[in-house]
Amino acid sequence: MKLPGGLAVFLWLGGAAGAAGPDWPQFRGPDVNPVGLNRALLDGWSRTENVEWVTNVPGRGWSSPIVTGGKVFVTTAVTEGKSKTPQIGTTYSNDHHAELRKQGLTEAEAEAKLIERDIELKEEVTLQYWIYAIDLKSGAVDWKHELYAGRPPGGRHRKASFTSETPLTDGKTLYVYVGNLGLWAFDLKGKLLWQERLEAYPTYGECGTGASPAFAGDQILILNDNEKQSFLASHDKRTGKQLWRTDRIVGNKVRQTGWSTPFVWKNALRTEIVAVGPGIALSYDLEGKELWRLSGMSSIAIPTPFAYDGWLYVNGGSKGTMFAIKAGASGDISLKNDAGERSNEFVAWSDPKGGTYLPTPVAYDGAVYVLNEVGILTRFDAKTGRQSYKSRLASDGGSGAFTSSPWAYNGRIFCLDEQGTTYVVRAGEKFEMLRVNSLDELTLASPAIAGDRLLLRTETRLYSIRKR
Repeated sequence: MKLPGGLAVFLWLGGAAGAAGPDWPQFRGPDVNPVGLNRALLDGWSRTENVEWVTNVPGRGWSSPIVTGGKVFVTTAVTEGKSKTPQIGTTYSNDHHAELRKQGLTEAEAEAKLIERDIELKEEVTLQYWIYAIDLKSGAVDWKHELYAGRPPGGRHRKASFTSETPLTDGKTLYVYVGNLGLWAFDLKGKLLWQERLEAYPTYGECGTGASPAFAGDQILILNDNEKQSFLASHDKRTGKQLWRTDRIVGNKVRQTGWSTPFVWKNALRTEIVAVGPGIALSYDLEGKELWRLSGMSSIAIPTPFAYDGWLYVNGGSKGTMFAIKAGASGDISLKNDAGERSNEFVAWSDPKGGTYLPTPVAYDGAVYVLNEVGILTRFDAKTGRQSYKSRLASDGGSGAFTSSPWAYNGRIFCLDEQGTTYVVRAGEKFEMLRVNSLDELTLASPAIAGDRLLLRTETRLYSIRKR
């Protein structure tokens, strides 16, 4: 078994409005483009500097925090007994497989050894899935609720977590989704309103799930690209019942699993659902009917599409293309690569080497900042696609491993690596490193911004970064 791109990490990830208020209702914020507007947000911190509070979170979860009603919500899964521990980087599984083959093991023997070391099968663990509500001002646990206890619906790669999907809120109700397991709705005081168990589908190599849900009015949208039958489904947020489901064909004979979160694009012409999968991106109307399709995606679908200044930006994944797309498309809008086409009527620009494996880009102050998994930051002009620079963040070596998506505020771009180190870069056409902040702990979750607070989740803790 060869793992996608060396290793699949699942996380888990708008317009120009940014986050001015206290609410951060979903993965990557209200606009799905993590930009803060509060001038008091800080660009410097450590484990002790500018920490308003820090709260221990049991178990493991790479879901992002969300914020509403003065509370921070996070999910986690607690393992009874031992759990296979994560490791930084994205190639160690494939490197181990290659070394085993070099030692003379057959393909079957090498695969068995790799699974034994790096894959946590559902038969090997018993879990408790939790949702925590944490007071935004104090960091105290307000309430917690056990979602499920027992065997997980599938396995996970040891780099992933069993709770990588970020919850949702409309400001009145909290919605929790765990891939292949279920949907839950709570009021903000912790009362369970409804729950809906979901069928489990196999993932590639038992690597696990990671696509977060999204809102479209009263619909909760779930994208499940898997090895049996990929689909986009809509659930009624008032009851949890399925409203519609559209099956889709993505990927190839080797892999159909994807981990990209669907994006609801409200443009000047219509509202549509953009769902990136292995090999292809597809857009649907609010009833699940296909509007357009675009090839050029990697076979490993992780980054989330997002919008900025009227255009849609699609990161095609590792060795895929970066696209800027205009509203109003229909049919097949794929580029004619054999003719060297870089744009067409609806593809405003593209960069055939612009796709990245794990982090989703951020758009800020007229530019799109694209961070790859080894710490190279590339700046594109949002309207022309012109590349301003392509620079490595860690000149001293650093971890060279990035999963969390970058964010921006106050003229700064922030890039958080897997060791908990944040590289702070000045926004603009020239690359300029301003400072480096360290929390010195494994960090894969993308952050949340709540007013003048930056919320950072490490493997075991949740930090509130704020001027005191």
